[in-house]
Amino acid sequence: MFIFFLMFITGCSLQPTGELTRVDVQKGIYEDILIITDDETIHLLKRCFRKVKWEPDTSAKMSRKEDIVATLFYTYDKNMPERLYEYRIWFNGNDTATIISNNENEGYGTLDLDHSKILKNNLFN
Repeated sequence: MFIFFLMFITGCSLQPTGELTRVDVQKGIYEDILIITDDETIHLLKRCFRKVKWEPDTSAKMSRKEDIVATLFYTYDKNMPERLYEYRIWFNGNDTATIISNNENEGYGTLDLDHSKILKNNLFN
């Protein structure tokens, strides 16, 4: 019974459950794309994205352009192509972050102070 419960909880998770293998970061339209592939940074970023409080089915519009666009590459099966999820990220004056995802299971989300700082430090590297 316990194993079934764990499988149910895991299956209902909003976060992609594949392996995060790469993150592309674009800070502005005319700036180069930063490609992050090192395991330590990938692990930190994945942990931060798991802490986002998502509000699926919520449509949000922001009054200013995002600070960063991050594309996360997830591998679910080594014989299949990676899945890409795009995150538009705004860092707020109170050191939190607002995130809008193109993943229909996520939508609009917010990230707390501590994880927002980790995310910002690693994406503005």
